[in-house]
Amino acid sequence: MKRLILLITAALTIQSSSAQNLINKATNAINSAASGTNSNVGKNLSNDEVVKGLREALTIGSGNAAGSASKPDGFLKNNLIKIPFPKEAKIVETKARQIGMGSQVDRFVTTMNRAAEEASKEAKPVFINAIKTMSITDGISILRGGDNAATTYLKGRTSAELTNKFSPIVKKAINKVELTKYWKPIINGYNKIPGVKRQNPDLDRYVTEKTLEGLFTLLGQEEAKIRKDPVAQVTDLLRRVFGGK
Repeated sequence: MKRLILLITAALTIQSSSAQNLINKATNAINSAASGTNSNVGKNLSNDEVVKGLREALTIGSGNAAGSASKPDGFLKNNLIKIPFPKEAKIVETKARQIGMGSQVDRFVTTMNRAAEEASKEAKPVFINAIKTMSITDGISILRGGDNAATTYLKGRTSAELTNKFSPIVKKAINKVELTKYWKPIINGYNKIPGVKRQNPDLDRYVTEKTLEGLFTLLGQEEAKIRKDPVAQVTDLLRRVFGGK
């Protein structure tokens, strides 16, 4: 029994040492790139290859995120990104349920999420066009960043443009799923209640913002997986950039 315990202890020590060696190699590679003392990043990787790898990672990640968001129930059944009743009109939801309009409220929430799912079908090419502008400086900064550094970069550089491009897409999606058909009875019923402050939030803007928020949340998850999970590093370049191989 003592011999077995010693063997297990030795095996765990070797595994721990190997893991630490891998961490040290990755850290040294990133620090080397940051200091500018080596024109290569990682093992025989040029800065251009690093940027290419990051573009590849974002292309794959954005495709997966858009695909997940645009599938049936991609928003509705994902509590992390599900679009709720507009917060600024929460009192409308409360009053509507109190006067027996609970089913209408539920249908409204469903159609908002259906609109987001429909709009997400157009997200991938918008993301890809933005990914193409990544510079070498951006790439090195992203490589040294946290698990969602690339997502944060993409969000900061594209949110305004994406909002402009998504607005008509969401508006079209809202019309397709007939969102206002479910909203009007709710808001009209609420506004008829004596003494209440009239409400009518901008649904197009609300759904657009929540759609983008949900897409970037999913993109952040995809980026974290590519950085950490060898299984998610599906191309040789990704394995070389993120896996140190």
